Amino acid sequence: MNRMKKSLTATGLMLLAMVMFNGCMRMHNLEAEVFETAENGNKLTKLTEFPETATHVKIVVFPEKQFQVIAGFGGSFTEASAYLLNQLSPDNRKAILEAYFGESGAKYSLTRTHISSCDFSLGNYTYAPVEEDVELRHFSINEDKDDIIPMIREAMAISKDGFKIIASPWTAPPWMKDNKDWKGGKLLPKYYDTWALFFSKYLDAYRSEGIDIWAITVENEPLGNDSNWESMHFSPEEMNLFVKNHLGPRLRADGHKTKIFGFDQNRDDEMIKWVDAMFGDEAARDYYDGTAMHWYASTYDHFPEVLRYAYEKAPDKHLINTEACVDAEVPKWQDDAWYWAAEATDWGFDWAPEQHRHLHPKYVPVFRYARDIIGCLNTWVDGWVDWNMVLDRQGGPNWAKNWCVAPVIVDPQADQVYFTPLYYTLAHFSRFIRPGAVRIGLENPDNDLLITAAQNPDGSIAIVVLNQDEKAKGIELSLQNSKKSFAINGKAVQTIIIPASKEKNQ
Repeated sequence: MNRMKKSLTATGLMLLAMVMFNGCMRMHNLEAEVFETAENGNKLTKLTEFPETATHVKIVVFPEKQFQVIAGFGGSFTEASAYLLNQLSPDNRKAILEAYFGESGAKYSLTRTHISSCDFSLGNYTYAPVEEDVELRHFSINEDKDDIIPMIREAMAISKDGFKIIASPWTAPPWMKDNKDWKGGKLLPKYYDTWALFFSKYLDAYRSEGIDIWAITVENEPLGNDSNWESMHFSPEEMNLFVKNHLGPRLRADGHKTKIFGFDQNRDDEMIKWVDAMFGDEAARDYYDGTAMHWYASTYDHFPEVLRYAYEKAPDKHLINTEACVDAEVPKWQDDAWYWAAEATDWGFDWAPEQHRHLHPKYVPVFRYARDIIGCLNTWVDGWVDWNMVLDRQGGPNWAKNWCVAPVIVDPQADQVYFTPLYYTLAHFSRFIRPGAVRIGLENPDNDLLITAAQNPDGSIAIVVLNQDEKAKGIELSLQNSKKSFAINGKAVQTIIIPASKEKNQ
């Protein structure tokens, strides 16, 4: 009898323990906010009601699985954009800069600008126009003081958290080059020291205007652009020689802590050769802080194998996409539907070699951006920068007539502004994934639903989802012992924010 009582007592205790354990493991409601931009007209809209779906994709987030630290997201200060802002009314100029840098807007945190002129300038210019001025006594950034510098300074005044700037030259002054031209050609070795001094003087001059440059790239597109606009060619070995013997030592001697990024050309198989050279040379590696790249080899395929290779070659260095845009297109004005339609092409649709034509299909502009950024983040890229912030209805001004699309299009004559769906798409990343965030792990069984996740320095978690399907998709999002069920509309980008206090208390 006593033995039976003891057995029953033991059984009861086990049942009680199981009940208590199951109670502890009961799933709680996950507190989260959902913001969406979609073909249906949502534009960073906070959702409280969701479309009904028969099933839910089960997404699990793992904050303990951590990857790269995020440098930021943003766009570029070009003379074209700054010139257009100067043509607008003060109210519209302020509205655009607030939309990009303000607390109510995209909160851009990583930007780029050009050193001397580029194709998105009103014409060719250099800060060192006097020939054979090897000591650069006549160096001057006066050309930037009417447009680019005021734009940057006004953005700095609006931005609460500040932002980083990457600066890139398209070419040295023609008198330093073997072909004496703005387009193509190479820097003459006898001017390597002078060109290194040029960078140092540029950094000093901008600092004197209250603008610190976070990083430079050695050369924009060192493989060239078929001499269509400003360019200058380097081989990987030539760039290494310039960096390790001239540019790096000069910047250190002059007290500059500005980072140096190599390559700055399209990410494809060519990038493998460059990272092998850059980080295989120990003397050069010491000066390189990372690899910069562009997306024009394909605005559809982000080349994950190449990005993984580049990361593994230098896991302690930055990997940043410094330029992207819907190129070879004239912007569509006040036509949101076009930005959600598979009509846009890029240069490669007509001009790429036959073996590469598949990399340049007609594709939805919004999908180009969201797909690429998600893919890049998920393969170790830590920063992503768009090209021009503002262009006109022609896709310029651009002295080379290299028309492109920007997230914000303006009609300066009518003083009108059009925020395209691309603006809101970029904001899904820049506004919610902040500098210093760490990409975290997730489990996603749906190959058609593209997702990335990051934990911000304040502990909040941002999850960005792209649904390219016409139909809505249900999502069951789980974090530890909490979950939330909701849905993403068809043809939509969503950001889900799990607040820090809520996530920590789950």
